[in-house]
Amino acid sequence: MSAAFSHLDAGTAEEVWRSEERMLGLPDFDGAIADLVVVAAHPDDETLGASGLVQRVHAGGGRVAVIIATDGEGSHPDSPTHSRSRLAARRRLEVTEAIRVMAPDAAVYFLSLADGMLRENVDQLETAIAGILDSRRIGGDARRGAALVVAPWSGDGHRDHRIAAEVVGRVCADRGLAHRGYPIWAWHWGSPEDLPWDRMRGLRLTDAERAAKTRAIDLHESQLAPLSEAAGDEAIVGPAMRAHFERDIEVFIDERPVRDDAVDGPRGAAESMPGDWFEEFYGRNDDPWGFETRWYEQRKRDVLMACLPTARIGAVLEIGCATGMITERLLERADTVVSIDPAATALEAARRRVGDDPRVSLVQAQVPKDWPGGMYDTIVLSEVAYYLSSIDLAEMIGLISAALAGGGSLVACHWRHPVREYPLTGDEVHEALRAHPAWEATVRHEEKDFVLEVFSARPARSVAEREGLA
Repeated sequence: MSAAFSHLDAGTAEEVWRSEERMLGLPDFDGAIADLVVVAAHPDDETLGASGLVQRVHAGGGRVAVIIATDGEGSHPDSPTHSRSRLAARRRLEVTEAIRVMAPDAAVYFLSLADGMLRENVDQLETAIAGILDSRRIGGDARRGAALVVAPWSGDGHRDHRIAAEVVGRVCADRGLAHRGYPIWAWHWGSPEDLPWDRMRGLRLTDAERAAKTRAIDLHESQLAPLSEAAGDEAIVGPAMRAHFERDIEVFIDERPVRDDAVDGPRGAAESMPGDWFEEFYGRNDDPWGFETRWYEQRKRDVLMACLPTARIGAVLEIGCATGMITERLLERADTVVSIDPAATALEAARRRVGDDPRVSLVQAQVPKDWPGGMYDTIVLSEVAYYLSSIDLAEMIGLISAALAGGGSLVACHWRHPVREYPLTGDEVHEALRAHPAWEATVRHEEKDFVLEVFSARPARSVAEREGLA
């Protein structure tokens, strides 16, 4: 699973992937393909991830269609030299020329949806892809042979890539079509342990295919080289990133069937994450989320503590204490703390951190089914509610409301970037919290990465009102 990443990060060296035994031993990409449809979230995805496959199908007499969801106009948001429209036009020309190198007679469809906003335009994306597949009778004529749709891998760590994968997955499931994903950014942020090797296949490229792929990649100049020397015009795909696509193998991942609610509909209809998922996750690493090492996490804890509305926070319930980093801070201002988490491994680490302080109780429990009971002056819900289904979230909100003492406060903080495995996003969690009719927010702190809010029963009092200043 990826954390947030930047194209400016050093990333994983290509040597790591080239020397990985599981990469060297990948099963061969199987079967002749008569109809290939390549879906790209942005111009260059198809070239980086699937150029060899496009060439192979074209050379074998198969039909190739390329669907490009956005024009990639958001690749340089701070560019002082290129407007979004200018960049879009440039990238459309680049990808058109690149596809001519790979498959001169390929059909190319530009959907021109907003870059970075496929989730907000998911209905248009699904309608367009479905319409193109149906108009080309992809899979509808068994006499033509096997059909395949490939798209960016659903676990690639990029928001638009995930949405494109989920839409393609649903459209393909409705039509009984095979769907495979090609990684792009996972090679950059990931490690070998982040990939599902049991579902991966390798297409080994000939020298001619590799040479043509190099020529096609070279045509994406707006991504490979700085637009200018000015800040904001830096290259997106640097030499280290490009190296991942110059190897002699392309990798495709069998995508699991997409459930009906997976794309931007009632995502929370999915089940809550099971308790053993957390146990397994903590078992991989003593600090899997970087709570102890990342400045981002330290700063976020400081913001959370600064937003608590009173100097003394009384009886505290902490839902999802993890390894106790926030627990330790809460004890500086609390009378008592009940901290719960579903993972025994995490609770052991929390116990080592807080020691034998008699004011804290560490309880292995998973909300809402293992609700601890009691009344609390402060309830902390940090980075946990997006693991719940919408049904379980609604039940937990009711339990929190009943457990808040008069004048008590709920402090909620959640990551805003979507993660495919989670039933909900942080924004969806906070929309549900704001919808509770008995609550009023006294604090709302919103950043690109996380949102933090403090709720109290209406009429809620601000810090200044509590101290008689307003």
